[in-house]
Parts: sequence; C-alpha cells; structure tokens
Amino acid sequence: MLKYDIIMLTGENCMKKILIVDDEQDIVESLKFVLEAADYVCYCAYNGEDGLKLAKEIIPDLIILDVMMPKINGYKISRLLKYDNKYKNIPILMITARSQEEDKLIGEETGADEYITKPFDLDEVVNKVKEYLD
Repeated sequence: MLKYDIIMLTGENCMKKILIVDDEQDIVESLKFVLEAADYVCYCAYNGEDGLKLAKEIIPDLIILDVMMPKINGYKISRLLKYDNKYKNIPILMITARSQEEDKLIGEETGADEYITKPFDLDEVVNKVKEYLD
C-alpha cells in the first residue's frame, strides 16, 4: 500500500510576494502596511540598485516601482527585468510624481504594466495589485 504525505502550505509559502522600490520611506511604509493587511508579503528597497538585486534574488510576484530614485532609475530597472526571460512576466506597477504623457509612454516602452501618478490613493494601488495577483 502506498502512503501519501499531505503537506499544507501556510503563512508565507502561500502568500504572494510584492517588492516595493521607492526612495521615499513614508510611501514604502504606507504601501507595505496596506498590502500586508491584504495578505501579501512585502519586501522593500530604497534605491534602484538594491531594488534590482532584490528582484533577482526573491523573484517577486509583482513589483511596485518608483521612477526617480538614486543609483538606478525605475525605467532602467523595468527595462532590465522585462527584457530578461527569467523576469519578464513579473507585473510592474510604476508609481511616480512624473505625470506628463511622455513619461507614461516611456514607462510603457520600458515594460511597465501600470503607471500610477503621485499622490495616489492606497486603495487604488491595492485594487491594481489584486487585479494582477488574485
């Protein structure tokens, strides 16, 4: 007779991983708070270089990415990830103070899936995340 082990995945194993990359700590902490309340696991980086490294290390289910940051900007991070087969299917939500139509086009050209301008409503961001992950 064969014996099967039933493994229940709980906690972080079942939860979707979100990487938040922004150089404004208040924004990162606010997003982290509402997303963790919605049962997502959040990882945070405060500059582009750390964000890119963390994205490649944890392979998140979704990335929330600021455009204007120290070391590497969000456009470059998006381009590097979206043009790499290993990471190209990770949805990227760009959140930025840059609201010109030209900026949105650059975001689309670099592979961003959504472009949300600051100031933004936290519920709007959570709803966008849910559209991609639930």
